[in-house]
Amino acid sequence: MPQTPPLARRPNPYIRLFRTPGARAFTLGNLVARLPMGMFGVSAVIMIAGARGSYALAGAVTATGLAATALVAPWTARLVDRCGQARIAVPATAVAVCGSLALLLCVHFGAPDWTLFAAYAATATTPNTGGMSRARWAHLHRGSSPEATAALHTANSFEQAADELCFMLGPVAAAFLCSALFPEAGTLVGAVLLMTGVLLFAAQRTTEPPAAPRTPAAKSPVCTRGFAPLLAVFLATGAVFGSLEIVTIAYADGLGHHPQALHSGRAGETPLAAGGVLALQAAGSCVAGLLYGAARPARRVAQRLVGCVGAMAVLMCLPLLAARTSGSLVVLAAALLCAGAATAPTMVTGMTLVQRLTPEGRLNEGMTLAVTAILGGIAAGSATGGQVIEQAGAEMGYLVPVCAAAVALVVSVAGSGRYAAPPPVSGTPPSA
Repeated sequence: MPQTPPLARRPNPYIRLFRTPGARAFTLGNLVARLPMGMFGVSAVIMIAGARGSYALAGAVTATGLAATALVAPWTARLVDRCGQARIAVPATAVAVCGSLALLLCVHFGAPDWTLFAAYAATATTPNTGGMSRARWAHLHRGSSPEATAALHTANSFEQAADELCFMLGPVAAAFLCSALFPEAGTLVGAVLLMTGVLLFAAQRTTEPPAAPRTPAAKSPVCTRGFAPLLAVFLATGAVFGSLEIVTIAYADGLGHHPQALHSGRAGETPLAAGGVLALQAAGSCVAGLLYGAARPARRVAQRLVGCVGAMAVLMCLPLLAARTSGSLVVLAAALLCAGAATAPTMVTGMTLVQRLTPEGRLNEGMTLAVTAILGGIAAGSATGGQVIEQAGAEMGYLVPVCAAAVALVVSVAGSGRYAAPPPVSGTPPSA
């Protein structure tokens, strides 16, 4: 009777994944393009709060930009599906970079507040680089064989870990640049990295999924049964991310350092400290995502999602307890590190469901809708967190991610029966 080989002798799933021809090249470019996604929010908050002295304004501006992205991104993704990634992503990124540079100039030269909202809204054309990368993996590992399913699970886990890595390094890089150089440095460097990364990614044409011209039979992913409640889970999860970011920056500020120190000649410690604390939360999620990718894919993905969201809801109580009882950034950092352990498995499982529910030929649109829901949640969480900070203080601000995680849990339980889809039919791509 054949025996299962020892675990140590089994090939590492990530090594197998990157043996795919062209995978390393497009991944490198995508990582460069994705790093600024963790920089722009923190950079904007530090830059605006330091210049205007208001976290409410900073939160409102970033929320407006994310809300605009939530409206524009699905249309950009639809064009990507119809016309191809390289043809659409490059000009869309150029427009977004111009918006970031306009925001920088408006803040630096003291333009009226409304110009900040207009400039940040122009960044809405930023393409979903993570979604385009996931679409390439789905194209390279299409099919319903066990090998293809396992490879796609590992790819999704890697992509989520890459997201977390970028959101781990991004805040630290942004905080360092804004503190060590000048307040606008984070936004400037982020814009350069975004344009460079998209150009490198778009140049890898051999792994690009073929364009899928619109057909009368093709329906929007939103019309698919179960897709709407799944988007609601992503929306609430995004609110967790958005509120954690602005509340943590404000909490570090409340311990004695204000971003206005950047303009008084003193290198404020708040940006660096807050960036490091946020990085630990992303680090916990990154490690959890990599470990999750090495595990077997879930057979009942909908039930797995409920379990992951439940764990996230419980762990989000830790930062609140740390902030209320310790008054220490070190304790808060440890709490955020633990809290981040459930976010990556939640996102990986959710994206797997998105790929199963999205009609063929509209995968970029389907995943961008999921990311759009997350961005909408981040916008709502950022704005709500800013208002709670202004009214009740940063400590109470940590109630916002707790409540958002609880909402995500309720929605995931209520909708699990609707988005519980069967595995893909043999011979069709995983997105079918």
